[in-house]
Amino acid sequence: MSALPELAPFAWPLLALAACIVGFSKTALPGANTVAIAIFAAILPAKQSTGALLVLLIVGDVFAVWAYRRHTSWQTILRLAPAVVAGLALGAAFLAFASDGWVRRVIGAILLLVVAVTVWRRYFSLGASAGSGGRTGSIVYGSLSGFTTMVANAGGPVMSMYFLAAKFPVQAFLGTAAWFFALINLAKLPFSFGLGLIDASSLALDLLLVPGVVVGALIGRWIAVRISQRVFESAVLVVTILAALYLVVF
Repeated sequence: MSALPELAPFAWPLLALAACIVGFSKTALPGANTVAIAIFAAILPAKQSTGALLVLLIVGDVFAVWAYRRHTSWQTILRLAPAVVAGLALGAAFLAFASDGWVRRVIGAILLLVVAVTVWRRYFSLGASAGSGGRTGSIVYGSLSGFTTMVANAGGPVMSMYFLAAKFPVQAFLGTAAWFFALINLAKLPFSFGLGLIDASSLALDLLLVPGVVVGALIGRWIAVRISQRVFESAVLVVTILAALYLVVF
């Protein structure tokens, strides 16, 4: 484990908690992984935190896809795909030239925008169509999700708002989100390796944190099959807003 990064003792339990949150967010509460983003970004350099977190997200994706494999709207995923690809490419180009300081500032700005979108959808667009604005909504949400997930692994809150606006039941919400982010995160791997965001140090760190992802995913699955639609939607909104505000402030 000589490749492990040098971290303060207090950092390890925080990273373990973040790993659990990653797993939990994948199988129960999309958007909660914003808290994990905050923890990783506070402990590791911004770019390194993005690469290390990506591998853990993919591990969580495996559990989410398996748990909700029968509850996926492929039509929704295909409709979003072109805009997401464009957002990923833009995000990769940004990371190639941005410093850690710029990445941190963009993470804050991205999540502040997510808060604004959340409030707008909740209080001003309750009469919007199920498709979150149809083709325009797919382009806006898809491209923003692609960019935010490439730059900061923060596409979850954006797409949570899209799926909520589409009025997806809990199982369909989680199943569509599972496959959506599984495909996106796999597509991000070549970019992340090419940009040096994933290296021996981050992989060694991930190896130690994978058990936390597994525990969180199992807990999330247990809760998801027991939660009501109303409580689920409220929890998604609250977690998205609070986690985004936390990152912007700190």
